[in-house]
Amino acid sequence: MSRFTRLNGAALALGFAFLYLPIVILIVFSFNESRLVTVWGGFSTKWYVELWRNAQLIDAAKVSLMVGLTTATIATVLGTLAAVALVRTKRLPARSLFTAMTYAPLVMPEVITGLSMLLLFVAIGVDRGFWTITIAHTTFALCFVAVVVQSRLSAFDLSIEEAAQDLGAPPWKAFCLVTLPAIAPAVAAGWLLAFTLSLDDLVIASFTSGPGSTTLPMRIFSSVRLGVSPDINAVCTILIGCVAVGVMTATLVTHRRR
Repeated sequence: MSRFTRLNGAALALGFAFLYLPIVILIVFSFNESRLVTVWGGFSTKWYVELWRNAQLIDAAKVSLMVGLTTATIATVLGTLAAVALVRTKRLPARSLFTAMTYAPLVMPEVITGLSMLLLFVAIGVDRGFWTITIAHTTFALCFVAVVVQSRLSAFDLSIEEAAQDLGAPPWKAFCLVTLPAIAPAVAAGWLLAFTLSLDDLVIASFTSGPGSTTLPMRIFSSVRLGVSPDINAVCTILIGCVAVGVMTATLVTHRRR
């Protein structure tokens, strides 16, 4: 067994610094007294108070939250069904094509996805707004859910579900009572991943949004173009906290189930 050397420690510290130092700096300056974001003027929480008075940011946060919740729920349902189809239908005609089409959004540039969705909505005459953003986000988020759930389903013993069917349970009931609880941690992880991806997206939302449906990343980006303000640091810190709580909750749930 290899020992933990100073070189390993230095490499680990450098890696964590590269990943998290910018985030730490952002969090620290969100408590800056000075309006100049690069000059420390003392500790203060006044920018968090000012944040709640910023109606534009609050409205954008509500839109992002609703889009993220709706997208995560729909993507989880569709992605789970896609994962079941990929794992259990080995003899499905054109299965390779179906697999490639399911995983294509993983590597598709977001600008292409956003532009294609924009052209689709314009062609069918749909007004852009909340639901167009949700549909576009679901399109690329469900493939991430499918990957996560498929990895768990591949290790699931199908004979357990077959035993439930032998005892008289219909296939749908056997799946809901036997298989679904077993893969629940993967489904929950897929939901959290889809929610995070939707909450973070800027490019696709920029193509598919309309009047009154500006998301929080779009609002932050438009504000940063005019200069970074301390309340932007505050709202970003709150987002980081929400994501951290979600990740820790999912980890605790997974460990308890194990």
